[in-house]
Amino acid sequence: MNRYRVGRAAKIAVVVIVGVAALSFVVMTLWNWLMPTVFEWRAIDFWQALGLLVLSRLLFGGWRGRLGYGMHWRDRMAERWAQMTPEQRETFRHGMRGRCGGIGAQPNESADPGRSAGPGPSSA
Repeated sequence: MNRYRVGRAAKIAVVVIVGVAALSFVVMTLWNWLMPTVFEWRAIDFWQALGLLVLSRLLFGGWRGRLGYGMHWRDRMAERWAQMTPEQRETFRHGMRGRCGGIGAQPNESADPGRSAGPGPSSA
């Protein structure tokens, strides 16, 4: 279990490093393409582009790097789930099985008696 976590952390670190390097390269390329021509400013190198990214992050925030940010829906869903009756929960589960292509369906669950067994509309 511990090796799995270390391996996953290493993969995440590599992806982050490659992502930051790619973003820095894009900033450098765009800066060197536009700024010297438009404003007659000098070109920058990779490390200056990386510094520009860090500075913009410090000044303007962004990148949504906060843990748990945007996950407020889980708390709302847990609250709604706690207020449901067992019948409402089963109705919800049944509806989600239909929307999610049968994910989570019980193996011994029989077909709905009102529907035909074959695909497509019935000819009766």
